[in-house]
Amino acid sequence: MSPRFSNSHIDYLKTLVAVLPEKPGIYQYFDNQGIIIYIGKAKNLKKRVASYFSKVPENRKTALLIRNIADIKHMVVDTEEDALLLENNLIKRYKPRYNIQLKDDKTYPWICIKKEPLPRIFKTRKIIRDGSEYFGPYTSVNTLNSLIWFLHKLFKIRTCSYFLSKENIEKRKFKACLEYHIGNCKGPCEGFLSEEQYGESITQIRDILKGNVSGAIKKLRKTMTNHAANYEFEKANEIKEKLIALEKYQTKSTVASPSITDVDVFTISADEKIAIINFLKIQNGAIIQTHTIELIKQLDESDHDLLLMAIIDIRQKIYSNSKEILVPFPIETELMGVKFLIPQRGDKKKLLDLSQRNATYYRLDKEKQKMFQASPQKHSERILETLKNDLHLKEIPYRIECFDNSNFQGSNPVAACVVFINGKPAKREYRHFNVKTVEGPNDFASMEEIVLRRYKRQTEEKNPLPQLIVIDGGKGQLSAAVQALSKLNISDKIPVIGIAKRLEEIYFPGDQTPIYLNKKSESLKLIQQLRDEAHRFGITFHRQQRSKNFISNELETIKGIGPETAKRLLQKYKSVKNVRELAPEMLKLEVGAAKAKLITDHFSKGKIEDK
Repeated sequence: MSPRFSNSHIDYLKTLVAVLPEKPGIYQYFDNQGIIIYIGKAKNLKKRVASYFSKVPENRKTALLIRNIADIKHMVVDTEEDALLLENNLIKRYKPRYNIQLKDDKTYPWICIKKEPLPRIFKTRKIIRDGSEYFGPYTSVNTLNSLIWFLHKLFKIRTCSYFLSKENIEKRKFKACLEYHIGNCKGPCEGFLSEEQYGESITQIRDILKGNVSGAIKKLRKTMTNHAANYEFEKANEIKEKLIALEKYQTKSTVASPSITDVDVFTISADEKIAIINFLKIQNGAIIQTHTIELIKQLDESDHDLLLMAIIDIRQKIYSNSKEILVPFPIETELMGVKFLIPQRGDKKKLLDLSQRNATYYRLDKEKQKMFQASPQKHSERILETLKNDLHLKEIPYRIECFDNSNFQGSNPVAACVVFINGKPAKREYRHFNVKTVEGPNDFASMEEIVLRRYKRQTEEKNPLPQLIVIDGGKGQLSAAVQALSKLNISDKIPVIGIAKRLEEIYFPGDQTPIYLNKKSESLKLIQQLRDEAHRFGITFHRQQRSKNFISNELETIKGIGPETAKRLLQKYKSVKNVRELAPEMLKLEVGAAKAKLITDHFSKGKIEDK
């Protein structure tokens, strides 16, 4: 159970809030063991932290967070952007219980152009600040490997780790390896390729890695023309082959106008549990990086806050300095030197739509994979596990029972109990109840009677008790059910909740504040299914009772026909219509000549409608 602090402790927390500065910064909530349970950022620390204690929590997790706060600390920074960066780094370090969980936090590989004579180009996950150039990071290792292979194939740069200084080459310290003999390297180790020629290839590679494929093509085409003008047709043909390969590469990577020089694109697709963020990096009209991450929701965070956190996190990881970011909705926080743009048309709008489709497809594919991989039993277990977590139950509710009352203007009060086992209806265990001790329309007393009768019998017969009871109604019906369980001394053994119809509030015993589960959540859908099934089952039974009473009363209005005679005729012939259509001789055999004449005369005068 969450700790409930005394008034003195609440007063202590309010004194901490009262002295908070109205400055940007981060705040940290600690529990009574000194562990950080939540880290947040704020443009105005005092207003943001005070909001936690000045309004009713929107969901149960937020309420539990507030109840667990034992101390508050803060740190002031210069700008809201600084607060965002600090919040992001501290969440990664401390992983507080109630913060968003970044599911993806791995180290990504880079392409390195090593600072050395005749530079090597290779993949690395470790950045060394020695003047070497790093491009990336690449979120797809396959893409990175393919690109390195393409560059080696196109420019035939070395793969060895020799220190190829001018002095070592002049002394012929190294011999050309197999890579030279099979045509994958031009042998700079033995001076077969000059440092200047090798440097030209590195310059072209640098342009390609920066996304400037057009620039590399332009330089190569100019070089090819010069070779051709000097009748160096073999060299011109070699460059022509490079041009063809680069143009194919450019065709595959270009998705927009080359005028889009350096832009980041971020979109989000979220449901009640997770948010999928898609990122595209565009340079010179080409997508040079793409990445998708998954955020696990904790406190029903908004799409705005989730997207902003992802923007900060991803741009930190990939060292992006793009001055323009395309987003699907306005971002309220300002980032220094960055312009947020919501394109409405043109190539930038196409890029935003592409990213949004990727985010949506990724989320839907994950759902399909889970459904495909999980058996029906596992699917049910997952839903019940979610219900357990959402309601903070001690155990998975494999057996759930739901109660509903039904009456019509106080007449024929009845109740229904439906049973779900492993998340599915167990119709053989459904039960109807006629309310016996309550007169008039009193839902609270009726609920108490039915719950008491149900579990008194269950305990006496040693039948299984549920792991969760759902009451169709608000605080009144819930309190009545708890009172019945208390009389049986089992109120502490079975969790009970009430669901109110108007706003689908979920009430807990002794808690005046309801919680609101996400409208799309599987937990709420299961609770609604239980409630609706109990209502359907109860209404059906109630209609049957009303119909029987109505028909019996109509037959009993015939003077000289008593309740027993009416009941016997209805049990045998099922309806008034069938009784009315009986031949006089058959009716005489059933009730005798005198009563048969009374019934026949009554129907012949048309005093009763055929219902």
